[in-house]
Amino acid sequence: MDALILSCGTGGGHDSAAKAIVEELRTRGHHAVMLNPYTLRSQSLARRINGAYISMVQNTPRLFGAVYTAGELYRKLPCRSPVYHVNHRMVPFMKTYLASHFYDVIITTHLYPAEILTNMKNRDLQIPKTIFVSTDYVCIPFTEETNCDAYVIPAPDLASDYVRRGIPLEKLHPLGIPTSPVFSNRLSKEEARRRLHLDPHKKYILTAGGSMGGGTIRETIETLMDGVAQRQDVSLVVVCGNNQELYNALTEKRPKNTVIVGYTQDMADYMRASDLFVTKPGGLSSTEAAVCGIPILHTAAIPGCETCNAQYFHTHGMSQVCQDPHQLMAVAMDLLFDQAQCDAMVARQRATLDGSARANICAFAEHLSKT
Repeated sequence: MDALILSCGTGGGHDSAAKAIVEELRTRGHHAVMLNPYTLRSQSLARRINGAYISMVQNTPRLFGAVYTAGELYRKLPCRSPVYHVNHRMVPFMKTYLASHFYDVIITTHLYPAEILTNMKNRDLQIPKTIFVSTDYVCIPFTEETNCDAYVIPAPDLASDYVRRGIPLEKLHPLGIPTSPVFSNRLSKEEARRRLHLDPHKKYILTAGGSMGGGTIRETIETLMDGVAQRQDVSLVVVCGNNQELYNALTEKRPKNTVIVGYTQDMADYMRASDLFVTKPGGLSSTEAAVCGIPILHTAAIPGCETCNAQYFHTHGMSQVCQDPHQLMAVAMDLLFDQAQCDAMVARQRATLDGSARANICAFAEHLSKT
């Protein structure tokens, strides 16, 4: 099978999900290509699209929330969204690319490529079977105006949200959010700490703002740094992702009992080495943590889909939520030293998200390509 996986760098989760699918397809012996469709027009366009999003979530997360709210309001209107019409301009470039590259199926982990493919269908252009893979625990704005052959959603109990938006039930497949196999490996906490050179006798709080260090993560980090500075038995690990400015600012402070990490390929090891994960509720990063099996405290949500992600995890017993920075350290310490609650949370995570999504999605793609 030849598969094209489309994604964009507007949030690391979309690319991470796409890479997990590519990895699984290649393991199964298929030919898989991952592509940011905007590079077909120019690399600079792709960088501008990615950069605009990253700048917004890092510097003005409330503005992102306002944009998301506007999208929720716009989807009530009886017309296509601006997102659909802007992506109309990409049709000639995708048409040319597909004319010279054969694929049995196209999988997209981002809304924008789904809009491009929908534009092509609406112009009666022939394209392979298409699969949209959601990376959030909610039907995000404008998903309903796309026209893919199938929609992979994170869980069965989310189907009603998609159906009420107008997506046919028969197109919905609750196969989960795909994660890399490294998050499914059962490496022991002791071995993970040896790999990362962490103290085997301390408790560790891990915090991150996603791949880009987005949201109000600085306030979260400062609160946690101040809290662990007063203790000898607890340390903080801060993963800054691609936010170099944040990394530089933190390393200059040299905070007590805090380990500062930039972008890392060892996130799964840091999760296994730690006792609590304090994070913004990104759909992919939260799923990775749950598959890994670490207690989660959700905070610093970027308004919009992340608020829905936090609500889903909390109502299913897979995380706690604390949006008040003044209460954050107290809530974190209570959870950190409540072993029974931590064990129950991890048990709920493993019962709900078993890490098999990437395999299930690829098996479904194999089936769909033959129909």
